[in-house]
Formats: sequence, structure tokens, C-alpha cells
Amino acid sequence: MMAETVPDVRYPIGKYFTVPFSEEQKVLWLRDIKFLPQDIEIALQNLDEFQLDTPYREGSWTVRQLVHHVADSHMNAYIRFKLAISENNPSINAYEEKVWANMGDVFSVPTNVSVTLLHALHVRWAAFIETITEEQFQRKVFHPEHKREMSLWFLLGLYAWHSRHHLAHIKTLKEQKGW
Repeated sequence: MMAETVPDVRYPIGKYFTVPFSEEQKVLWLRDIKFLPQDIEIALQNLDEFQLDTPYREGSWTVRQLVHHVADSHMNAYIRFKLAISENNPSINAYEEKVWANMGDVFSVPTNVSVTLLHALHVRWAAFIETITEEQFQRKVFHPEHKREMSLWFLLGLYAWHSRHHLAHIKTLKEQKGW
């Protein structure tokens, strides 16, 4: 009899890993970026305040915090992409995402405001990504927290993964709770 493996609820789609550049992969990752706002909006449909204030796993953020986190993270991502194209190997700002997820606006602003923000942001971000050439995807930013350079290609994959990762947290919670 084989032992059953318990999935890691922290990483419902697995951890991120990059792959070599290809136009096919770019199309897939760009699709993740383009459709995330719509996918989150659908995942949040019919959730009440209690459900929005439910952690997606023990010891985690609530769904409300998660949605605002995605907006915060992806605003930073858009800026990082612009910096990488407009400057030579810029240092990017790291931010304390755990602190940001506990700031007052997270608890006072409805999640639909961040979903609306994501809709507009992702239209701009996806349109910008579509203009980036294969050569430009090799441009890098320096991440001071991780103390390493990251190419735009790496970041595109990371944020596409980030989109699917947090969407899976919401969907998994809903399935577990029968919502």
C-alpha cells in the first residue's frame, strides 16, 4: 500500500520555477496576467463578510487580506517591469507585504475596490508586456531583499504563478468549506 501524500496547502499549485523563454510560454503566462482580475472576481462572488474574513489556511491571511495583497503586489510588479525597461539594472523597492496586509485600508476598503484596481492595472500591464521583445525580457532588476538580479522573464513567470497561486488559495478554501 502506498503512503498518501498530503498536499502542501501553502502551495496549492506547487512552488514557482522558471523555464527557458518561448513564445508559447509567454502566451500562457500573459493569459494568467490578463484573466486574473476576472478570475478573482468570479471566485469572490457570493462571499459574505464572514467568508471574506476567513483565513484561507490556518495561520494565514484572510481572503480579504489576500485580495488586497494581490493588488499591492501587482502594482509593485507593474512598476518593476517599467523600471527594468526604462533603466539599466535598477534596484527595486522591496516592501513588507505582511505589514501591508495588516494596514488599516485592508480592513476598511471593500475587496471590490482592489478587484476594480486589478482590472485596470492588468489591462495596462498586459498591454505593456505585449510590447516587450525577447531581448528585453532578459533585462534585469536587482532585488535587495533577495540580493539577486531577476530578469523580466523570471518576473513574468513569477507573477503569473503568483496569480494562479493566490486564486487557488481562494478556490481551495471555498471547496473545503463547501461555499
